[in-house]
Amino acid sequence: MDYILLATEGAAAVEAAVANYAPIGQGLVYGLGAIGPGIGIGFLVGKTIEAMARQPEMVGQLQTTMFIGVAFVEALALFGFVLSFIIS
Repeated sequence: MDYILLATEGAAAVEAAVANYAPIGQGLVYGLGAIGPGIGIGFLVGKTIEAMARQPEMVGQLQTTMFIGVAFVEALALFGFVLSFIIS
């Protein structure tokens, strides 16, 4: 009978520890999930500005393409944000 009581107390302690570390896990998931899109957007915008400097007459097409690319890359950051809530 004492063994069952000890096992129950151990399980409660594990559940409490998991609840305490959940916000840290959420922060890590979103932080790591935002690194890739951050690098991607920086690379995308930098190359677009470089292309605009080389061919100013193409600014309209380049901006349109850049904004479409930024939307796709930003979707990855939103997936990381949603995933951080799913793991809690």
